[in-house]
Amino acid sequence: MSEPLLVLDNVAKNYGAIQALKGISFSIGRGEVVALLGDNGAGKSTLVKIIAGGLEPTSGRMLFEGKEFLAKSPAEAKAAGIETVYQDLSLCTNVDVVANFFMGREITHKVLGVPVLDERAMEAVVAKALANAGTRIPSLRTKVEHLSGGQRQAIELNRFVHWGGKLVLLDEPFAALGVEQTRRGLDMIRQVASQGIGVVIITHIMQQAFQVADRIVVIRQGVVAGDVARNKTSPDAVINMITGETLAGAGPAG
Repeated sequence: MSEPLLVLDNVAKNYGAIQALKGISFSIGRGEVVALLGDNGAGKSTLVKIIAGGLEPTSGRMLFEGKEFLAKSPAEAKAAGIETVYQDLSLCTNVDVVANFFMGREITHKVLGVPVLDERAMEAVVAKALANAGTRIPSLRTKVEHLSGGQRQAIELNRFVHWGGKLVLLDEPFAALGVEQTRRGLDMIRQVASQGIGVVIITHIMQQAFQVADRIVVIRQGVVAGDVARNKTSPDAVINMITGETLAGAGPAG
């Protein structure tokens, strides 16, 4: 069995006397989609922020690609290949698709010694990346504010993959999308995972978890209440884990 991409070992987070996370342990493999489920306040978003460098854990440790890892900031996590896609996204809506794709990584060439953006080269790279992913956007020069939520999400995921992303964390990514856009988004997650990228998706919609996940991890009151392969459980069983009716299958999926 190959080495896990990310290992969480007894990760805890306290806010004063309040324990948001009481010792979370599970792993994520390369090319694996893990659905992170739990009731409001269970600790899901806190955990994702710790992985992505937005919060420091009170105790515990993480291993990323076999090495001790603790991002001190989202920028540090991003440099390591870990990024979060939130439901409100992180695109600049007042510029076009190409500018968003290359934000901070622009291709330039010099004219009379002055750096000038190589718009043609950048557009060609974006067109190829989106075509390879099966994403259709009529014009790459369209400002992002004029695109649908699904198209925006596709740009962000494709950008992540293109720049060498290794683990993507999706926090309620389909909350504002319609049925068809959600279906395309789920397809894209499977496509991203097929390239060896680990995916963690937080969703409150059970059907989405069962459609896309390889494994389901349930957090309840700051602890792992279930860690099961998707094909070895059922929605009813997962609901019981979320509500505390049972802790069956609480150990790591075999």
